[in-house]
Amino acid sequence: MIYELKDTSKVEKLFEGWEETLIYSCLQKVMGKVFVTDTESPVSAMAFVGCFAFYAGEPDRELLINKPDGFVIMTPQDDRWSNLIEDCFPSARKITRYAIRKGTVFDKDNLKKMASGLSQGYELRKIDPDIYDLCLKDPVTADFVSAFGSKEKYLELGRGMVILKDGKIVSGASSYTRYKEGIEIEVDTVESERRKGLATVALSALILSCLEEGLYPSWDAHDMNSVQLSRRFGYEFDHEYTAYEVSSDLRTH
Repeated sequence: MIYELKDTSKVEKLFEGWEETLIYSCLQKVMGKVFVTDTESPVSAMAFVGCFAFYAGEPDRELLINKPDGFVIMTPQDDRWSNLIEDCFPSARKITRYAIRKGTVFDKDNLKKMASGLSQGYELRKIDPDIYDLCLKDPVTADFVSAFGSKEKYLELGRGMVILKDGKIVSGASSYTRYKEGIEIEVDTVESERRKGLATVALSALILSCLEEGLYPSWDAHDMNSVQLSRRFGYEFDHEYTAYEVSSDLRTH
């Protein structure tokens, strides 16, 4: 049986050295949850927020097979966890993601220049109560706010910028998650409006807004195109890592 761990300090050492802000969100109890099979002296743990689950400590089959409902991106701490995921979910899709180095020093002048490059007919807007509701109307933009669970929590903790065209969101950059020191960036553009520099404008505006508040805008890339885009803002690639996409209909042996 698995349990939600209220005292997350009990598993801090299990995740030690893992520079992933989504884990910070869970350990800091800003958002997300930590699950264990032993609440007193846990030797294994799962940090879960959004659709991401991070597994640390001693591999534990029970933690895996009792995964959160729905689509989950499972991220193993080491090969032992990878092997167990593959054993429990043989149909899981093994993917490579790309970690971006933390501690980027940003060129604010360059960011301001990129943020001002919006073409006529488009409008840059901060995600406020009205824009929040607009985000939820399209699956492409719902991820900008959905991990927070409610409008109130997003407006309190989240940060985001979108670009409107004819009253509709066509691009944006937002906090997929929030931790005490910053945010994890989520960016997307509707297919018909891609390759027009809209994401660059939204991202530049969001990064500048974060820096003004003393928040760090963290970036994690799902593909090499995202890695290349991140370099435009001063980020540097760190390393590749393995994750597994597990659909809601996948079952164990």
